[in-house]
Amino acid sequence: MYYDEAAGSSEEEVSDVETEYMQESKNESRDLKDRLLRKYSGYLSSLKKEFSKKKKKGKLPKEARQILLEWWTSHYKWPYPTEADKIALAESTGLDQKQINNWFINQRKRHWKPSESMQFTVMSSLSAPFYDDRR
Repeated sequence: MYYDEAAGSSEEEVSDVETEYMQESKNESRDLKDRLLRKYSGYLSSLKKEFSKKKKKGKLPKEARQILLEWWTSHYKWPYPTEADKIALAESTGLDQKQINNWFINQRKRHWKPSESMQFTVMSSLSAPFYDDRR
């Protein structure tokens, strides 16, 4: 019976040691977390802002689409905006030039069919021999 009591008390001691160790470990983890947060909180908050700034994929704002469509309809025969046009469109729509470029690429693929005469002109200019003027 003495052996059983001793065994019981040593299990309790081990359990107490484990509990104490776990508590110390939690405290150390909490301390480490607090120190890291103090040290890097500014960096973390700027990262959060940066991630929240990322634009969601999907439709462009209605006003921007309207402006792009107006340009499209008035230049339907040749819907390739110049660099100056793209800059002006970016300023008036609030989009960046990459979005402008992508919109026009998609719009031409989906909705533009060049006239037959234009197709012939483009094809003939591509098949014309190349002459070097530098001679």
